[in-house]
Amino acid sequence: MTIRHATVRQLQIFVEAARSLSFTRVAEKLNLTPAAVSFQIRQIEGLSGFPLFERVGRRVVLTDAGKALVDYAAIVLKALHDADQRMMALKGLSGGQVTIGLVSTAKYIVPHMLGRFQTMYPGVSIHLQDGNRREIQEALMKGEIDIAVTGRPPDETEVEAHPFAPHPSVIIAPPNHPLAHGSAAQLWARNIPLNALANDRFILREMGSGTRALMDRYFQDHGFAPEITMISSSNETIKQAVIAGMGVSLISRHTIGLELKLGMLAVLPVEGLPLMRSWYVTHRRNMPLLPVHQQLCNYLIENGRNIIDEINGVEPGSDDALARSDVHAPS
Repeated sequence: MTIRHATVRQLQIFVEAARSLSFTRVAEKLNLTPAAVSFQIRQIEGLSGFPLFERVGRRVVLTDAGKALVDYAAIVLKALHDADQRMMALKGLSGGQVTIGLVSTAKYIVPHMLGRFQTMYPGVSIHLQDGNRREIQEALMKGEIDIAVTGRPPDETEVEAHPFAPHPSVIIAPPNHPLAHGSAAQLWARNIPLNALANDRFILREMGSGTRALMDRYFQDHGFAPEITMISSSNETIKQAVIAGMGVSLISRHTIGLELKLGMLAVLPVEGLPLMRSWYVTHRRNMPLLPVHQQLCNYLIENGRNIIDEINGVEPGSDDALARSDVHAPS
């Protein structure tokens, strides 16, 4: 007997246990007794020929064998789920389920798109998973999400990426910053050299985020070494820190619309900015999209740009500098 003889239920229990590292929580979630969970884990361990969990102090952790098996088990379960969804589609059933991954910056725009999509297709159930770029790419490759929205094309060749909207990044400062004085027209005409910010403290995104990679590249190309005062994985924390006068930061223009309208933040007209990327909707090449997944991808590609313009108060088709700029990040 080998792991090929494991039942779907055993794989489900193992994957849930690997994610929660608590047999009690698995029992509660799957409506089983802890003893039943332990029995099924012992069964799949017998099939694999390895212990999959071990106790370290008071904690339960995965063994190396458990870590190796969990990704494959999750892929098997995801494939069975997708097969079930495809069969439902062939029967002419409406609806379906999509698990979509969002890089943290995309949380400011994609829900607007999903809300409109669900108005058109109310039977579709959408599950959201967010994280930084590295985390979302890993989840996509593991099959934990169906499609992802990111601010940079993925590195993996197994992932197919479709750009659907411009994505500008700018440097923000509190409104009382010395370089933020004057009218918006005067500011954008001034084109502040980056070195003018040499005495400013910078608040950065964490390593692994697309914004951090973009900023590091921009600073490196300009020979600029910022004074770092804080690092955060949260755009909200970064905005609040800038408002509080802790420093300045490079951030997606799509995250600051409300704060700009309320006069809580200012955009500094620094040379070479805004840095322009694109928003991408991505999926794995080797996993065919289910009809509902393809439907959502098509909707984002066809409507995402105009929806972003509407959110930012930009007339569709206009040449607004922050939403439509042809300035690109340094290559």
